[in-house]
Amino acid sequence: MKKRIILKPGRERSVLRHHPWIFSNGIRSVKGELTLGETIEVRAHDGRVLGWAAWSPNSQIQARMWSFEKEAVIDKNFFKQKLAKAQFAREGLIARQGLTGYRLAASESDGLPGITIDKYANVIVCQLLSAGAEYWRDTIVEVLVEMFPDCCVYERSDVASREKEGLEQRIGVLHGELPEMPVIIEENGVKIGVDVVKGHKTGFYLDQRDNRAIAAEYAKGKDVLNCFSYSGTFGLYALKAGANSVENVDVSSHALETAMNNVAMNLLDESRLINSEADVFKLLRKYRDEGKQFDIVIMDPPKFADNKAQLDGACRGYKDINLLAFALVKPGGMLLTYSCSGLMQAELFQKIVADAALDAGRDAQIVRKLTQAQDHPIATNFPEGFYLKGLALQVL
Repeated sequence: MKKRIILKPGRERSVLRHHPWIFSNGIRSVKGELTLGETIEVRAHDGRVLGWAAWSPNSQIQARMWSFEKEAVIDKNFFKQKLAKAQFAREGLIARQGLTGYRLAASESDGLPGITIDKYANVIVCQLLSAGAEYWRDTIVEVLVEMFPDCCVYERSDVASREKEGLEQRIGVLHGELPEMPVIIEENGVKIGVDVVKGHKTGFYLDQRDNRAIAAEYAKGKDVLNCFSYSGTFGLYALKAGANSVENVDVSSHALETAMNNVAMNLLDESRLINSEADVFKLLRKYRDEGKQFDIVIMDPPKFADNKAQLDGACRGYKDINLLAFALVKPGGMLLTYSCSGLMQAELFQKIVADAALDAGRDAQIVRKLTQAQDHPIATNFPEGFYLKGLALQVL
């Protein structure tokens, strides 16, 4: 007998719409002795074969669909085809924007649940966050080495969500030799240093690439405040576009040092850059009380909500930070504000920002709605892939 799960009546509907997640409360029975991460057949209550999934008994999402094809075989060739398709889908973008750093695989949106792969020049960084991804680890690495034989493959599976899958966090070299940090990538003619070992996520926020370019459109001759700046790339784009001044604000001295190095590497005028090592909330209150204002304020805070229980607190955090931001924008200036919390719906985020403008006594107009870069696609069968939302507002 094939190892399989059988769904409860009616629970096949989402699978028939090709949504990749099957929750524990949708499973009627399990056939066979299933091991963590192995591939299992998925059947409807009436016996219809719906496809093949990875088994994850420790998670609320107990099965993640690899394929919705009855005759599919999940093997090395399957991953080779998926990764080749993902690379092909990005080729045009890579050429248009001159990318040497990009997201190769965006998990469920590329049909690879729990697998995130970023390529930074000659270093490929993997995050394997699901039991199925862990099960196929060696095969995934083997395929990547065949696709990119000159690259080092490095793992950054140091994410708490692995524990929900019954997995330990992991970090380290999977193939090749890790070069000296930082790795230098290019995008839109801008050079950026990336530390894949100590940096956030896989080392860098590739998802904000398009928004960095949009910020640059407004920056010429302007004074820019870049909050939660990390390695300062919003400010870097602004300086390259001719900003009068840029102030990066972050709590990390290492991030701000990287920001200064990025400016120097791009041969930009370092005298136009101020790096402020500070708590953003505290510094913004100080600037508000002093009556200090900027032409452009950029708010790109970290994720405020990892689960639904944290959503109310996240709403308050976004309200507070945007309330302060509105006070610091000169009349006619711009506020570029973002949320990377997947649980924060775009409509709710817009309402929070609108309430912040009202309480700040400022009139504001949304001139652009912003989202994640094109190498972070949102599959039509997986709306959860939409997580980064932003608003470009003119403040009157």
